Amino acid sequence: MSVIIKNLNKNFGNFTALKQINLELKQGELTALLGPSGCGKTSLLRIIAGLDFADSGEIWFDERKVTDLSAAQRKVGFVFQHYALFRQMTIFDNVAFGLQVQPRRIRPSKTEIADRVFKLLQLVKLEHLAPSYPDQLSGGQRQRIALARALAVKPEVLLLDEPFGALDAQVRKTLRRWLRTLQHELNITTVFVTHDQEEALEVSDRVVVMNQGRVEQVDLPRNIYYAPQTEFVTEFVGDNNVFHGHLQQDQLIIGEFIHQIKANGKPNHNHGSTTAYVRPYELTLSRHSKNALAKGEISHIYNIGFLTRVEIHSSQSQQPIEVLLTQAQFQQQQYQLGETVFLIPDNLNLFQNMNL
Repeated sequence: MSVIIKNLNKNFGNFTALKQINLELKQGELTALLGPSGCGKTSLLRIIAGLDFADSGEIWFDERKVTDLSAAQRKVGFVFQHYALFRQMTIFDNVAFGLQVQPRRIRPSKTEIADRVFKLLQLVKLEHLAPSYPDQLSGGQRQRIALARALAVKPEVLLLDEPFGALDAQVRKTLRRWLRTLQHELNITTVFVTHDQEEALEVSDRVVVMNQGRVEQVDLPRNIYYAPQTEFVTEFVGDNNVFHGHLQQDQLIIGEFIHQIKANGKPNHNHGSTTAYVRPYELTLSRHSKNALAKGEISHIYNIGFLTRVEIHSSQSQQPIEVLLTQAQFQQQQYQLGETVFLIPDNLNLFQNMNL
């Protein structure tokens, strides 16, 4: 089941939650809606679900227009961040609930419901907890039960709103890998909301980055990270060192330094005020100034397992510059606190300030 969204708009009073959203979510894909709080991702998810309605625009499930249909008519499964399990019901009854409240003409028999519930509990590997109650389960177990309940009614689209947001880091990591495997097994079109970049990049087939009610970029996770198309995506996804300079043809000038730009690093225009973004692992330290972007003094050295993080203070950057090296790279060069070094970028993302 593909989901097609056309020219979707939503306002809450004077606040614009969504503006001109156009998306196609492909059959069987797991798509992440990624962005900061208040960017519109949960509003979009609820409108897809039929829990809220847009002011204008259309939503299609394959060839079926569902814009004005209720959530029940759309056949979606929805998993909330805080589980929303019924505390007074057993785990079995929680999973069975959606089936038990269906109209009599389409409601499965008790035997069919029981069979479906136990198959789902086996799917999420919690069949032994069928007679238990939600308060007896861990947070990770409750979220898996919430997912089983959403799947009980055989939804055509599965929607998850910050499904792991209330869990600790280690449980989140385990559950998102489990979700990825399960979703591939079921081949169900799935959309999940998250503000966790690592989660979105690890779990999803495609990522939709949102900002202030708009879609900034829709792409493969790798491209979101390595080939961001807008300055917001560059800043929001991953860590960056930021440098402000001036572009002249194929040269980036930052203070006294002139850096020769590779062809794939050039922006659309070849002159003017420019901001350069460089990932910490894309900077090389050198004791020589050739093709350097900046220089500075080593202020801190942090050993973080396999990697060494070097912090540098430089007049060419408003914030401390971070460089990530392997332990082997760092030991080979034997850099010292207080030493002056030059910074050579392996890659740049450049964005020109068109207001200047």
